[in-house]
Amino acid sequence: MFEQSQISEFKEAFTLIDQNKDNFIDEDDLREMLASLGKNVDARFIKRMMDEANGGPINFTMFLTMFGERLQHTDSESVLRNAFACFDTDGSGKIPEAKLRELLMTTGERYSAEIVDSIFADAPIDSQGMFDYAEFVQMLKHGAKDDNKDQIVK
Repeated sequence: MFEQSQISEFKEAFTLIDQNKDNFIDEDDLREMLASLGKNVDARFIKRMMDEANGGPINFTMFLTMFGERLQHTDSESVLRNAFACFDTDGSGKIPEAKLRELLMTTGERYSAEIVDSIFADAPIDSQGMFDYAEFVQMLKHGAKDDNKDQIVK
């Protein structure tokens, strides 16, 4: 269903969500993870999320199966946009560069400032320091747009 590199990425995501590091994602893990992202959710919201996994704690195999079922018919562009949208608090299609930079350096693999700088080198960031993730996803999937020729460059 997934390539080994994808499984590794899912394992990293699972580990980030598993706040108490017991190898299961439960209601407390979800609540803490969402709170760390600035999302204040009620118990009913968490309960609905857990009910999608048959109501109990989720181990990694269940996590992978759930994503496989959801991603089977999902366009990868929409997956990327939705991932970025989690950090788009006002629904503008943009994320403050500073916030994204902080997340890249403090969560998951914790990239160095030099690597983050290289990631942002050609990223669509406006004069107010806002990262346009829809345009970024477009660039990732279809290549960068050449401003001089108004065409896609691969």
